[in-house]
Amino acid sequence: MIEHISIETEAGTFDAIASGPEDGRPVLLLHGFPEAAIEWEHQVAVLGVNGFRAVAPDQRGYSPGVRPEEAKEYTVTHLVGDVIAMADALGWGTFDLVGHDWGGAVAWWTAIEHPDRLRTLNVFSTPHPGALKTALQTDEDQRLRSQYMLDWRERSTEKRMLENGARILKQMFEWKIRPSHLDEYLQRLNEPGALTAALNWYRAGKPYGAAEKVSVRTMYVWSTEDVAFGSAAAFETENWCTGGYRFEMVEDVSHWIPEEIPEAVSSMLLEHLA
Repeated sequence: MIEHISIETEAGTFDAIASGPEDGRPVLLLHGFPEAAIEWEHQVAVLGVNGFRAVAPDQRGYSPGVRPEEAKEYTVTHLVGDVIAMADALGWGTFDLVGHDWGGAVAWWTAIEHPDRLRTLNVFSTPHPGALKTALQTDEDQRLRSQYMLDWRERSTEKRMLENGARILKQMFEWKIRPSHLDEYLQRLNEPGALTAALNWYRAGKPYGAAEKVSVRTMYVWSTEDVAFGSAAAFETENWCTGGYRFEMVEDVSHWIPEEIPEAVSSMLLEHLA
């Protein structure tokens, strides 16, 4: 049920997985760090079976064909631009957007900057950037959780993450994802320049301009065992959505929601898209 496709843009060629009829309602799914398109393998297949045209790309730095060297080429402006460029290349005027982790952050900013292009927004784990900023200013717990974002900007991070058989990267996933996916992620990140490209998302600096409220109909899913994002930012997100908002809190699930509970995630997506 899964196809492997290429998406040609001015920035380069994005690799992607896809499923469903070419004329099906389009859905774009954005992966997080340090994953890849196959994070969404289950959801892409289920959406395709249900008549959607689901596409999950390996994003900037993860696709070898779009792997610039400089950190300044991984700003949110570039990442959002990639989303729109891929949608244009696929011939999609409007589409449903799904994101997790860093892909969730890109999805939020796409909804802020291009609300006219989206039917719905569906984000897992990552709170609205305005909600996260508020939590960082007011909640000590969130400040502690987010310290890694600063630590990973250090140039020694690549060496630390890959040493001892990539022990740190393996532990990051908390043994919550499929071993075959973990093996593929580690294989990809060991390619020359791949981990640096992925970490450049953190090194590129803050987005230009302040985050605004989202007018697109939104579903936000947060898990209680998420180590990166606490309840303060999760509950604050509602205050940043004006176009219809659905909040789902899943108990006893880690940060890796789409891979830890793939069937439940697919069901939530189908319900919200309907």
